[in-house]
Amino acid sequence: MQEVYERVFVTNEESCQSGSAKFAVIHACKTPCHQLAVGYKGSLPKTHPNYLVLEQEYDLYLNIIDPPVPLFKPGLFSSFMTFANKHWTEQRTIIIHCNQGQSRAPSLALLFLAKCLCVINNDSYHTARTEFEAIYPTYRPGKGIETYFEKNWKKLGGAF
Repeated sequence: MQEVYERVFVTNEESCQSGSAKFAVIHACKTPCHQLAVGYKGSLPKTHPNYLVLEQEYDLYLNIIDPPVPLFKPGLFSSFMTFANKHWTEQRTIIIHCNQGQSRAPSLALLFLAKCLCVINNDSYHTARTEFEAIYPTYRPGKGIETYFEKNWKKLGGAF
């Protein structure tokens, strides 16, 4: 688990835990977290009300995988930003984890630091990434999330 900014941590699946009054957890992995929280195996129908996200008091479960091509839905990122900003404002520590702690979780942390907290450069994904890598040198975004962020950077992190 690594603190990337005051009260913002990035980690892997081994540090998965439930949120509490002191910290909020973003579970950025379909398997096992989203599947267990929503209660399904395999895939979930796209019409399911929790297809993209399930928010429970201090936990946000994201149906996010790390494919080589971008398959992401904008609602996933706006839900993340709203949840993280709410808990940050309420003085909770934010823990973001994915399976390996190299792509999805740090990408979300990068987005939050650039677009919400404005503590790293927000001009482009490239400039934000360069600053973030100085903080989190093990950042290894998958090709899909890298492509999605490059193409959609200006739109990401809108109203939350």
